[in-house]
Amino acid sequence: MTAGPHVTEAAGVNTHGETAVPADTRAGYDVDAGIAALWQQFADSPDQASRDRLVLHYAPLVKYVAGRVGTGLPTHIDVGDLVQSGIFGLVDAIEKFDPERGLRFETYAMQRIRGAILDDLRSQDWVPRAVRSKAKEAERAMERLGARLHRTPTDAELATELGIGLDELRDFYGQLQLTSVVALEDLVAAGKDSGSLVDTLPDDDAVDPVAVLVDQDNRRQLAQAIAQLTERDKIVVSLYYFESLTLAEIGKVLGVTESRVSQLHTRAVMRLRAKLVEQTGA
Repeated sequence: MTAGPHVTEAAGVNTHGETAVPADTRAGYDVDAGIAALWQQFADSPDQASRDRLVLHYAPLVKYVAGRVGTGLPTHIDVGDLVQSGIFGLVDAIEKFDPERGLRFETYAMQRIRGAILDDLRSQDWVPRAVRSKAKEAERAMERLGARLHRTPTDAELATELGIGLDELRDFYGQLQLTSVVALEDLVAAGKDSGSLVDTLPDDDAVDPVAVLVDQDNRRQLAQAIAQLTERDKIVVSLYYFESLTLAEIGKVLGVTESRVSQLHTRAVMRLRAKLVEQTGA
């Protein structure tokens, strides 16, 4: 009885003298051949079924890119939302990919996925980029001054540090109010992994000792930061966040315009953020 081809694993050849191909390598060849055939099918007849199979195959790329983009974003940004945006980028990449250009699909797709995610993030942000950039610059300037002076800098000192006039700084405060919609919530969680103020509030139906301690620590840090504000800034923060007065009502209390109260509120929030960052060492 004649034996069939026998594979010698150590030597990598069979008894007929032919090179033996490892099973995992053969599987890789099969996958590559299957994807190549799927691309050819899609090129010949770009129907939804073949497109969906390509999307399913390359879906891990979306998760990878979304994870990279999501690093460093605010905690309220859900990576799941980034993945959803990235899927649209992947579909667009599949439909527009031209293999004749000699570019690997993975490289091309990752660019399109990243672009789709960033476009979606920008569309959700109602604050102009220039204002965002100025806000970061002002926060860094306030941190530098605070470290140098060992106290909260005045408006005049901050304006000098930024190289602008006092009136221009106050106009800038008016622009920054757009970026402070949820600023107090962010302040409580500054430098922490707790996420947001909502995450620190105790459940009315079940008392969690750890949550209570965290909430108390957050409130203590916030109280310490508020205590270092100027008297007028303290009044604005207290009336707006703790007494629930509107900016117009606060203006009547202080005898100033609603616009001026808005400037004071923005300034107070910036100073609180700087103080809390300093306290937490972030």
